[in-house]
Amino acid sequence: MIKPAHRTEMVNEYYFSLKLKQIEEMNNHGHAVINLGIGNPDLLPPVNALNLLSQKVLESGVHGYQSYKGIPELRHAFSRWYSNFYQVQLDANTEILPLFGSKEGIMHISMAFLNPGDKVLIPNPGYPTYRSVSQLVGAELVEYDLLPDNNWYPNFEQLEALDLDKVKIMWVNYPHMPTGQPATMELFQKLVAFGKKHQILICNDNPYSFILNDKPLSILSVPDAMEVALELNSLSKSHNMAGFRVGMVAGKSEYIETILKVKSNMDSGMYKPLQLAASKALENTMEWYKSVNAQYIERRKWVYQIFDLIGASYDVKQTGLFIWARIPDTYKDSYAFSDFYLNGAKVFLTPGSIFGSNGDRFARISLCSNEDQLQLALNRMKSIIDE
Repeated sequence: MIKPAHRTEMVNEYYFSLKLKQIEEMNNHGHAVINLGIGNPDLLPPVNALNLLSQKVLESGVHGYQSYKGIPELRHAFSRWYSNFYQVQLDANTEILPLFGSKEGIMHISMAFLNPGDKVLIPNPGYPTYRSVSQLVGAELVEYDLLPDNNWYPNFEQLEALDLDKVKIMWVNYPHMPTGQPATMELFQKLVAFGKKHQILICNDNPYSFILNDKPLSILSVPDAMEVALELNSLSKSHNMAGFRVGMVAGKSEYIETILKVKSNMDSGMYKPLQLAASKALENTMEWYKSVNAQYIERRKWVYQIFDLIGASYDVKQTGLFIWARIPDTYKDSYAFSDFYLNGAKVFLTPGSIFGSNGDRFARISLCSNEDQLQLALNRMKSIIDE
């Protein structure tokens, strides 16, 4: 047996990968589990993008290797998208790099800027990949608290009190996952000022800004943000194109060139018809996003009923693809809460603990199930509560 690299001892298999195996096994035994845990959009991508994709895959000359930088059509489409919706001007040739989804970008950025022993500011609660990727590249984790008392925003007084020596990157994610807290310009201004003061690269992961959110914001709209900030974005959630694996990173040209050094050694370009379809999707107006959100609004009503049924509390001002709620104190922790409904009602709800210790008393429900499934989940959960 060849011994694995030491870095594999730093991380575990992704929680949802393990949970999906358990759910698959339960389904194989006839339990028909309703999975309300994962943000895997089930709604149709823009039809204009699908029509273009179906045409382009039948053309000759589109099936070979593509540029490591993405095709010009996609880079310019991202540039127009940022100009139209975020009021941010980006040079399509030097300040935008298309990616195989923004999750890939977390690894590329980390490999491009972190040396072993460098420190990384990780939000608690936050997307688990920030932690695992930082560990894989040998960085030292420095957690910063996000708490409901501060509206799930960083406490800058506490940040200033940390040992910031050797901190190279700060991961932020607004609108925030898992809490749904929206971004504000004041927050972004504070983050940019903090990054400038301490020479820390502020990396905002921004895939949720069009979902149940009337005011999409970008950290790059702050004056001089490009000096210390990068922003990741994606079509996975905003355009229901998770399987397409199309995302991007935007920032200062020198930063983009550094990331490209890593990326160009890890892939051979994205399939051209997918890039063209993504370019077409980015042309849609706000009316398309509103049509998607109208369906999420109806689903959200059922999620509210589920959380009301079990005595959980939540903020109705949340944005994004999930509803985050505080669970009753009758449950030992969020894992016990999740297992209770998975085993008893065959309904999977995400335990907040997977996002960090500050999520121990919380749970999350995805809006990526239709109303019939949500109603069935509600009825199943009600049946075991009434027993």
